[in-house]
Amino acid sequence: MPTPTKGPRLGGGPAHERIMLANLSANLFEHKKITTTVTKAKRLRPFAERLITFAKKGDLASRRKVQGIISAKNRTNKTIVHELFTVIGPAMANREGGYTRITKIGNRHGDNAPMAVIELVMEPVSPKQAVVKEAEKATETAAPAAPAAEAETTGAETTEAPVTEAETTGAESAEAPVAAEATEAPAAEGEAPAAAESADAEAPAEEKSEDK
Repeated sequence: MPTPTKGPRLGGGPAHERIMLANLSANLFEHKKITTTVTKAKRLRPFAERLITFAKKGDLASRRKVQGIISAKNRTNKTIVHELFTVIGPAMANREGGYTRITKIGNRHGDNAPMAVIELVMEPVSPKQAVVKEAEKATETAAPAAPAAEAETTGAETTEAPVTEAETTGAESAEAPVAAEATEAPAAEGEAPAAAESADAEAPAEEKSEDK
């Protein structure tokens, strides 16, 4: 008979050990805590937490896997599997590990075996871990928001650029007639003395004609 990798077996053979662990885990999921020996509690802990990990996935394949591991075909264990996937699994959704807790309670009367209570940790995650997760979510949401803000600013610049060009061209076109009027003004002033000189030249000619 091959020796197990994690200490002595809980029974005569590997099949007996699997049945014992399946029954212990079913009782643990039903009552949320059980009292057993320290050796059985330590062997039950990884077995039960593996089933809780399947329950956190929540898919049909995981449900069938757990139903096969618990291995009882009566209605009672089907109810336990249902409770595991509907109550215990969602309660452990925010917990990364440590789904069970072992508390030693002393030795048993009679054979003096060390006893312990193994229970499910149904309490919510500590406030410190919740704050850390909220900070991580905030950083994740802020990271995509920064490129979006940059894209909005660049888009605003590109939309404002044609408007400024149009305004400058309109200003130049508005200033052009004013400049033309300014250039025409000296020419008009220059024409006025020329007309006066011509009038003066015509006046002596008329006077001479009258003297004759």
